[in-house]
Amino acid sequence: MDIDTIRAFVTVAELKSLSAAAFRMNHLQSNMTAKIKKIEAHYAQQLFIRSSKGMELTVEGKRLYTHYKKLLSLWEEAEQEMKQLEPKLRLGTMQSVIGSEITATLAGLYEKYPQLSVTLQTGSTAEMEQALMNGTIDLAFAIGASSKTEQLHYKKIGLEEVVLVGKGAVPGMSLKSILPGATVLILSEQCLYTSRMAQLFSDFGLPKAPVTQVAVVETLLQFAALGMGITLMSKRIVERLGVTNYLELPAEQRFLDKYVVTRQGYELSPLEKQFIEASHFL
Repeated sequence: MDIDTIRAFVTVAELKSLSAAAFRMNHLQSNMTAKIKKIEAHYAQQLFIRSSKGMELTVEGKRLYTHYKKLLSLWEEAEQEMKQLEPKLRLGTMQSVIGSEITATLAGLYEKYPQLSVTLQTGSTAEMEQALMNGTIDLAFAIGASSKTEQLHYKKIGLEEVVLVGKGAVPGMSLKSILPGATVLILSEQCLYTSRMAQLFSDFGLPKAPVTQVAVVETLLQFAALGMGITLMSKRIVERLGVTNYLELPAEQRFLDKYVVTRQGYELSPLEKQFIEASHFL
């Protein structure tokens, strides 16, 4: 069984979706289906069942997943060792991405590689793009793309849902009643949430709102909860931090693309691949 087929099985098992797994691995969905059928034929057992929750592992599938996950981990460690690569990560993320997901991922890698060296830079998507082009980082997680320069490679990995947060932002309220006269809380002027908020005001024919910059996500959301202003934030982050006062946006304004960004022609190391696959941001 080749490593790509093993990885396909693990990816489908974790994402519970053939289409999502195909997207992540940059395969056609038909190729992904063929790989799963190949494994099931090899073991002469049904390994997945379709349910309302997606592709669920059978008892036999769960047993195989445990073994294949170990195999992948050993293979990645072998690649790292045999290629004599220094265990290092030079990463960039938007500040709103930093949280328990990335912390847990790094903790797991430190257990495997005690000598791991990590450079972590945070900032806006535009700042991450510039850091990549300057060579100070090698890999960035970004929500939205500010320039789509030819110097960089953007791999779309999904969508990020954005919600409006504020004391009065509760289900049943309308944007028309919340936006007029509100102060906008932002992480930075360069943040794509800032430009998306400005677009909301423009769409409703409202003048530019007064802005307060708060550089820490948790503090920004606390200020919004107190009624000091409104802000746009990832729904994933909002729910993780226990915020309940938020309003979903209209469908056409609700989503931003998520990317893994590298320099054009840059080849990810086995360690970087491990980090990407383990991160729940994906």
